[in-house]
Amino acid sequence: MKKIRVLITDDERAARNEVRRLLAGYPDFEIIGEAINADDALKMIAHQNPDLLFLDIQMPEKSGFDLLESMEQVPAVIFTTAYDQYAVKAFEVSALDYLVKPIREERFEKAITQARQRLGKADSAGQIFVKDRQQYHFIQWSSVHLIESMDNYARIFFDDKNVFLKSSLNQLEAKLSDGIFFRINRAQIINRQFIQAMATTDGRLKITLNTGTQLEVSERQSAKFRQWVAGK
Repeated sequence: MKKIRVLITDDERAARNEVRRLLAGYPDFEIIGEAINADDALKMIAHQNPDLLFLDIQMPEKSGFDLLESMEQVPAVIFTTAYDQYAVKAFEVSALDYLVKPIREERFEKAITQARQRLGKADSAGQIFVKDRQQYHFIQWSSVHLIESMDNYARIFFDDKNVFLKSSLNQLEAKLSDGIFFRINRAQIINRQFIQAMATTDGRLKITLNTGTQLEVSERQSAKFRQWVAGK
């Protein structure tokens, strides 16, 4: 059985020990390390690629939210906090779960169950964390249907929402899977899994997404797109 690899990030030793003690009762979870601040956690995540992060929200210098915003890819997250006011914010960002310290065993068990369910899904990998207009979002790339260039930002459309990410379209294009995402023109990238219909007008493709959005592929990219689709 493949184990779920866990990184615990908390500036308090007692809090880290408590999570470690509780996890001891779940042999399918393997603790691969502990971090005492956001900078240490970022380095460990880059090198060890954990599946699940137990993350304290309020830490000195950089918060748990600051850590997530600095990452290009974010693992599944269970927030831990001693502050109730952060609980609402955690729900707003659609975290896997949040646990208020001191952690009750029944709440911990519920969080573990949710972690198993989430990480057992095929699309559990590949998410980012975005702060936009005082709201926080975990965004699965598999739910993104359109990305548009907006000056120095990218506007990401997912589910029935959209947010702004400080990144150029060129930067995102280099990171995204070319098996799923395709740049149809200078200003737009689409997720091919959301394509509902295609039509050709004057040699150019017009694409309709299943969201109802209609988009035009540039002449140059129309030929590339046909080749791209034919090769999939």
